[in-house]
Amino acid sequence: MITYQITSTVMGIVIAAIILMLVRRDHLHGPYATWWISSAVLVALLGFFPRLFDRLAVQLGVSYSPILAVILGLGLLLVKILTMDLERSRQERLIRRLAQRMAILEAQAPLATAADPAAERNPQQPDVAE
Repeated sequence: MITYQITSTVMGIVIAAIILMLVRRDHLHGPYATWWISSAVLVALLGFFPRLFDRLAVQLGVSYSPILAVILGLGLLLVKILTMDLERSRQERLIRRLAQRMAILEAQAPLATAADPAAERNPQQPDVAE
């Protein structure tokens, strides 16, 4: 095997091992891990079978096959960034709704304590029989 093949294969295996370790320790969740595991497998496969990538480049009409890797990598990064932005937007919307609900509950709290005179004595400590 040629050294770049060995290097690429080892890189893919190491990345996959790191991703699996992060998932196992609950630092990286399923949908995100799927992206990274598939990337690691792709790197390992292309390192192990570089001629497969050359054939793909010829089929797509790319004369210099390494540039195909760059183009595909950039395309996947753009898709990944888009999915991250969609997830972030969903989370921001959820946080905004939770903040609004919290504000509504806090606005209603004084009304509840005004109806209960025992809660006005000392709201920090629970009622204890004297």
